[in-house]
Amino acid sequence: MDLEFEARCTAQLKSPLMVGAGPMGIRMVFQVVEGELSGPRIKARVVGAGADWVLVGSDNWARMDVRAQFETEDGAVLYAQYHGLIEMNDATVRALAEGTPTEFTDHYFRITPRLETGGEGYEWVNQALFVGQGRFLPGLGLEYEIYRIV
Repeated sequence: MDLEFEARCTAQLKSPLMVGAGPMGIRMVFQVVEGELSGPRIKARVVGAGADWVLVGSDNWARMDVRAQFETEDGAVLYAQYHGLIEMNDATVRALAEGTPTEFTDHYFRITPRLETGGEGYEWVNQALFVGQGRFLPGLGLEYEIYRIV
């Protein structure tokens, strides 16, 4: 099994809507305001509603639940949904509180994206499995490197 680079994804988020501490942990909702998906086979931008429903558990790990849509340069719409894990270490907490960037190596920040579309020329995403790693950009920005499992 190998990994093949498919795209870099960047996104800007709004400040979180704090649901607060409940029985499952601390829930925050980050709305996706803008973003891009760019790779050898895909060039797209975020369209419509999108958000990350994050749950931070008592184990200091954030569990992500993200949904967003991308529109390609030629008009195809890709639906993206992914789950992920973020280690809530000092670098992560500082990035969220102060808007400082991190590197991919600063924390465990992994995602498992699923893409789907009916768009002509992009059908291959419907039968592909993806994994990725993330980091924070200045402000409330994110960057992911997304790989297809081959």
